[in-house]
Amino acid sequence: MNERHIVSAYDKDLQQLETLVSEMGGLVEAQLSAALDALVKLDPDAAAEVISRDKIVDDYESQIDLHTTEMLVLRQPMAQDLRVILVALKLASNLERMGDYAKNISKRTVTLSGTPTVTSATQSIKRMGDKVLEMIKEVLDAYARRDTELASAVILKDEDVDRMHTNLFREFLEMMTTDSQHISLGTHLIFIAKDVERVGDHATNVAEKIHYMLEGSMPVGERPKDDRSSGILVEPGEGE
Repeated sequence: MNERHIVSAYDKDLQQLETLVSEMGGLVEAQLSAALDALVKLDPDAAAEVISRDKIVDDYESQIDLHTTEMLVLRQPMAQDLRVILVALKLASNLERMGDYAKNISKRTVTLSGTPTVTSATQSIKRMGDKVLEMIKEVLDAYARRDTELASAVILKDEDVDRMHTNLFREFLEMMTTDSQHISLGTHLIFIAKDVERVGDHATNVAEKIHYMLEGSMPVGERPKDDRSSGILVEPGEGE
């Protein structure tokens, strides 16, 4: 096998790896979008489809795991190529977790589908979800275009998602304390909102890994955070 053929085969392997990561990311983006739509409509059938498609997300992670392992063993990459391969492995792990959160949202949607309408609450979650979907789209674009600046911009957007999550947490907690009949509903909504917020965290993780892949170092400075939900207390009788 001549050297040109070896280089050509190596480039093909790298391109296949990038394609797998991009396809997996596109599927996860579609999964979250479908999960949010099913939530707003309280559509158990649409939610069930999201749950069933999660296996495809898992299959992508397995393919990427196998492909990266083979490349590490057979190609013994150095420097930037090594970073590209290792980051793809990390991205697949983050994307798989994001897919799990979309599945979890859909599971709770199935449970909520028989409850009275909760349009205002689900619409509020959808607005936060739309911000997270924007982050996912941009971080996938940053990966495909090898764009450090776009990846850095995604990191900054996570603070907005944190702020929206804090407000939702407070809103749902007050709803539960005002009317004990809403405790079960409010609990599900709090968990769904947290799932969406965690997807945003993982999108930020992906952006940081892309920065590392391109620059050889993690972003400078502490990641901006504004999630204050853990510090919220509702006094007994508040809202009555």
